[in-house]
Amino acid sequence: MVSEISYGNWLTHGSQVEEEQALACVRRALDEGITTFDTADVYANTAAESVLGRALDGQRRESLEIFTKVFWPTGPGGPNDSGLSRKHIREAIDGSLRRLKTDYVDLYQAHRFDHETPLEETMEAFGQVVRDGKALYIGVSEWTADQISAAHRLAVELHVPLVSNQPQYNMIWRVIEAEVIPASLEAGMGQLVWSPLAQGVLTGKYLPGQPPPADSRAAHERAGSFLRQRLSDDVLTRVQELKPIADDMGLSMAQLALAWVLANPAVSSAIIGATRPEQVSDNVKASGVRLDDEALKRIDEILDPVVERDPALTNSPASSRD
Repeated sequence: MVSEISYGNWLTHGSQVEEEQALACVRRALDEGITTFDTADVYANTAAESVLGRALDGQRRESLEIFTKVFWPTGPGGPNDSGLSRKHIREAIDGSLRRLKTDYVDLYQAHRFDHETPLEETMEAFGQVVRDGKALYIGVSEWTADQISAAHRLAVELHVPLVSNQPQYNMIWRVIEAEVIPASLEAGMGQLVWSPLAQGVLTGKYLPGQPPPADSRAAHERAGSFLRQRLSDDVLTRVQELKPIADDMGLSMAQLALAWVLANPAVSSAIIGATRPEQVSDNVKASGVRLDDEALKRIDEILDPVVERDPALTNSPASSRD
């Protein structure tokens, strides 16, 4: 069981915001009833895990769901500092637990698919992590439908509790709908989606023909590089046309975007990030909101020309070195 809105610290903890502000965001998330927290060893080259560990230290562990991931290079980036080999998984989980100040994580996720390690080796290694009591469940992130199906077959054979996929998913990025979601449903896996606000694009704060606000993620030199490709005037103009829908429902634009994601029954939780506590408080109000068919139809009519649906864009690289 996870909270409908979960808290993630990609691009924020250990990099974009100061630690005291990061701690304030986590405290607000806890106060607002969020129990699910997602991170990864690669975020800020392990610093994000450490910040989250300090932020959650002293909380009742049984009341939290703590998730992390393994795959991307950490440390000096040596030949065994990345991927999903038995060696790297075994060493990475111990480092993550140490930084998170916990004896186990609730969910340990393969951050991408590793084309250089046999899938059997990877799944056996994850199974050993579970048997050692260092993780309760296993998940994947940004895997294709075929990769998910292959992992599911091995998970059944090896008794590995493979329960989730973590893809990018939002109103304008729907590449998982055609193939990944059906494969996940067949495997009994839920979606823990990241970037439900399209890195802030769907909040309406970015305006066509204008530079991004100075304090926004798009204006951040490093964090904004991922985002700026979404800031075309066509996309931003259509996003502004969503505002009357949000206003009619008494929602903020962010709440509308989150409610849209959660309207998909395959989605278990939407992962939010925050640089200020008030963003957390605004976002959690989307939990429990239900969009009617008319609102969903209007959203589709507005955004359809700029929606990306190509399942080939599922973000798993051809090589673990990419």
